[in-house]
Amino acid sequence: MSAPASAAPAAPPADGTPAAPGAPGARPAGYRPEIQGLRAVAVLLVAAYHIWFGRVSGGVDVFLLLTGFLITGSLVRGAERDGAVRFVPFLTRLVRRLVPPAAVVLGAVLAASAVWLPASQWQEVADQTVAAALYHENWHLALNAVDYMERDGAVSPLQHFWSLSIQGQFYLVWAVLIALAAAAARLLGAPVRAAAAAALAAVFAASLAYSVHATAADQAWAYFDTGARLWEFALGGLLALALPLLRLPAGPRAALGWAGLAGLVLCGALVDVSTLFPGYIALWPTGAAVLVVLGGGSGRAWGADALLGGRVLTWVGDHAYALYLWHWPVLVCYREISGSELPGVLGGLLVLAVSAALAALTKALVQDGTTALGRVRGGRAWPLAVAAAALVPVLAAASMWSAGLEEQRQRRQDLATDQIAYPGARALVDPRIDAAKPDVPVLPAPADAKDDQNQAFQDGCHAGLDDVEAIVCEYGSASPARTIALVGASRTAHWFPALMGAAENNDWKVVSLTKSGCQFSTDPPTRDGRPFPECERWREGAMDHLERLRPDAVLTSSTRATSAGERVHPGFVERWRQLDALGIEVVGIRDLPRLDYSGAECVEENGPAECVSPESFSHAPSDPAPQVSGIPDNVHLIDLTEYVCPSGRCPAVIGNVLVYWDHSHLTATYSATLAPMLEARLKSATGW
Repeated sequence: MSAPASAAPAAPPADGTPAAPGAPGARPAGYRPEIQGLRAVAVLLVAAYHIWFGRVSGGVDVFLLLTGFLITGSLVRGAERDGAVRFVPFLTRLVRRLVPPAAVVLGAVLAASAVWLPASQWQEVADQTVAAALYHENWHLALNAVDYMERDGAVSPLQHFWSLSIQGQFYLVWAVLIALAAAAARLLGAPVRAAAAAALAAVFAASLAYSVHATAADQAWAYFDTGARLWEFALGGLLALALPLLRLPAGPRAALGWAGLAGLVLCGALVDVSTLFPGYIALWPTGAAVLVVLGGGSGRAWGADALLGGRVLTWVGDHAYALYLWHWPVLVCYREISGSELPGVLGGLLVLAVSAALAALTKALVQDGTTALGRVRGGRAWPLAVAAAALVPVLAAASMWSAGLEEQRQRRQDLATDQIAYPGARALVDPRIDAAKPDVPVLPAPADAKDDQNQAFQDGCHAGLDDVEAIVCEYGSASPARTIALVGASRTAHWFPALMGAAENNDWKVVSLTKSGCQFSTDPPTRDGRPFPECERWREGAMDHLERLRPDAVLTSSTRATSAGERVHPGFVERWRQLDALGIEVVGIRDLPRLDYSGAECVEENGPAECVSPESFSHAPSDPAPQVSGIPDNVHLIDLTEYVCPSGRCPAVIGNVLVYWDHSHLTATYSATLAPMLEARLKSATGW
């Protein structure tokens, strides 16, 4: 996933303008068409950047600011009029306008996923449907965003609901906040607006400070964190409270509008939003949106507000919420059907056209339709009944689908214990086993492959990309004959099942000490071409643990294989010398080849026979480690490549077992079948 590795969809446009009931399309008093035009520009930027550039545009921040602008103004006006916030009418209006369209899209995505998306994505779609329907999709994605195993995962058709969840949480928080401000104003004899402004200023300052800190410390988490986004709502709210007090001349207002519009359009092109936001850099698009709002109502024909208030953009603005909801799942389905990551010009226009058509239907039949029915039916319970009627079937369908998928996965796990049907690597060393294995489905199934992780990973013993603490977990005998520490990055960690199998046969203890993306080396660590301080701190902690534990041996990678080739980093040898000084043996295991395909996805889409990668894609003709000079005497080198890539070819399936779950990591099931080979090589190398 890092913040998401693929472009994370932006937030949906605010559609919570609490206008008095009226005919569909009726404009409340004080309606400003340039704000609808601004929403249109933002949603079109979001869609265009997603479709043609595979990145985000900064529109998320504009939408959140406008939501704060609209909702704050509505709540404060209501509190001034009624003396308090009327929670029930406020929330029922939001439910009526927001929930039915979202439920329609969620239901459509469930159906489309079953038809067009591979089975490996079904469980995640079902889980995200529940998260989106219950308005906690942002937290679901935040948890996955810091998970290394999500970095190369498929893009979810519901990923864009994260911001709708943040908005849902905001509505509840803001209603309480303005209610408390109104109560304080009554006690102090102060204007409601003054009390609300003070409250919003405090939220703005606290949330912005937290956002800057959280983005610097863990940007992947901060991107989805509601607390790191509240300042954008607060800025919009402060703008709504200050706007009536501002009286700018028409000429400067028109100029401000163009400056803001230009800044908004350029933001996504000049800033990598998905890896830098939402810290202080998000002041760029929000500041641009503030300028556009300040420039509204200039009355000048050449002003930006004249363009934004035109018929076309206001129509798009009216449909922005539905257009946002549809464009992302339509794009994901197009990618899956066409097999292209980014559509061309015609493909992108097709995605936009389909999304716009669905948005128009959704607004006419669902948004406007439920509003019209509400006028006929009357009563405050009607919007809640409509929302329940829309959401409950979606939740029920997603929950039942998820439960059925889990039951199937459990049945497949039970099958994997049959060593005759699923010999894995043993089929390479014993022709009788290979001949005896029946024709059965591949295990782990591609749909389960991502979750086929070793016990240490399941126990939380593997440090993620952003973790700095060296996590130590011990397995095996309490009074072992030998202790072996498995130390290194994730492509070292995938040997854990094989090592545990060898340990169980020999009364050894296994110590797990691994971290994603962090080689056990002394070379300066990098991550995506940038310094990787989390790795440096983890290495220091790992060495401290090893110095205290003094295991008999450390099992770690002796080479690193990438698509650019295979080599031994100088820092590897230096680290081995440090272990030699501690009296610790080193078993250096050659890094396995990487594939030119993703194991589970290729098997699911093409079948095992079509999924074979040449070992030479990432491997040198022979192991380069023995050729390195200056290797200390404590190092023993082993190579098990032949049991993963026999005869120089790396098949996706060996002995009915899926070998790699992605393009570079062994499935735990296949790793376990390598235990006899690892045990034999390890004993031979060390003399144990």
